Amino acid sequence: MRTSIKALLASTLLAAGMAATPALAQEEAASDITVTGNVAAVTDYRFRGLSLSGGDFAIQGSIGVSHSSGFYVGAWASSLEDSPVYGSTELDVYAGWTGEVTPGLTFDGGLLYYVYPNGNVGDANVYEPYASLSAAVGPATVKVGAAYAWKQDSLGGDDNLYVYTDLSAGIPETPISVSAHLGYTDGALSPKLLTGVSTDGGFDYNVGATYNITDKLSLGVSYVGVDGASIDSFSNDAVVGTIKLSF
Repeated sequence: MRTSIKALLASTLLAAGMAATPALAQEEAASDITVTGNVAAVTDYRFRGLSLSGGDFAIQGSIGVSHSSGFYVGAWASSLEDSPVYGSTELDVYAGWTGEVTPGLTFDGGLLYYVYPNGNVGDANVYEPYASLSAAVGPATVKVGAAYAWKQDSLGGDDNLYVYTDLSAGIPETPISVSAHLGYTDGALSPKLLTGVSTDGGFDYNVGATYNITDKLSLGVSYVGVDGASIDSFSNDAVVGTIKLSF
């Protein structure tokens, strides 16, 4: 009888361990995955300096899934000024990898696909690989990056290169952060080309500040400018306000 009880206890513990192992593995796998997202309202949807909402309010949102290895996928969407080519909605889907390549230097690279699901005329969708490097410089974070869209029908058979630098910093002991951006576009999406000035490349820039009301809710304001002719509700300089809720 004593031997059989020991055997029963051993088999019970073994079965419990085998049952617990998959659950533990699932918990560990789940802990490696992070899901984030946000919803936002902006007074004007500006893309590389140009308004894609006709100077009007836009509703935006995103969701992303990242793994502890650095790989991630996600989607971002915004309302647009309704047009036959682009429709009234932009959906950007992307995938990539980010991580430290050397101590203090972070790489981020992947592929972004701009989709216009309710456009009715032609093909507006665009593929665009991107890459950037960022590092802390004193109290600030500096990023330099580039995005290149090869020749595609949606770009009129041309290609497009965008290079940029970002600077951001939090103001110590306050809920306020400040930022600045400078970008340069050469190719099918040049602001000078799109505003009818020339076929040359052009710059865009913005400076702004964000006030974090809570760790989830923030208010932002930025001043946006771009090269090319100043066209009201498209390429004119503008002050853009943002309210964002993260989750």
